Amino acid sequence: MNLIHRIEHWGNVHHPQWIDYLRIALGIMIFAKGVTFVNDRQVVEHMIEQSSFHLSVWGAVHYVVFTHLVGGLFLILGFLTRLASLLLLPVLVGAVFFVNITNGFSYVNSELWLSIVVFFLLIFFMVMGSGKYSLDNMMNKPGYKRDI
Repeated sequence: MNLIHRIEHWGNVHHPQWIDYLRIALGIMIFAKGVTFVNDRQVVEHMIEQSSFHLSVWGAVHYVVFTHLVGGLFLILGFLTRLASLLLLPVLVGAVFFVNITNGFSYVNSELWLSIVVFFLLIFFMVMGSGKYSLDNMMNKPGYKRDI
């Protein structure tokens, strides 16, 4: 547990302001993808069925849509950023290795490259955390009582 606390402390100390804007942009992008999944659920079902990874399509669709919407919103607000990133990682692993890689590593396959970038950004925010402009930072200020 000591290693986790040291990583969290390092991420909180070394956090420039532009990283907060990157976190917000990433959250907006993930939330928007979740909204498109809600509007066209059959596309998500088709992507999961095409992958060689055998899951319950019904449960996987709900997990993908839920984590995109809630995780994206949490990233935008900077609320439980590390947890939101952790919950989104399995979705991105599935997107990179099981869904988008079937089209190949060509420059035309922009979904694959976007999924790879988002995957690494989620790992980055798992280490760095929320930052200065976040609900997590606002709740840690003096005068705010946190019941944990």
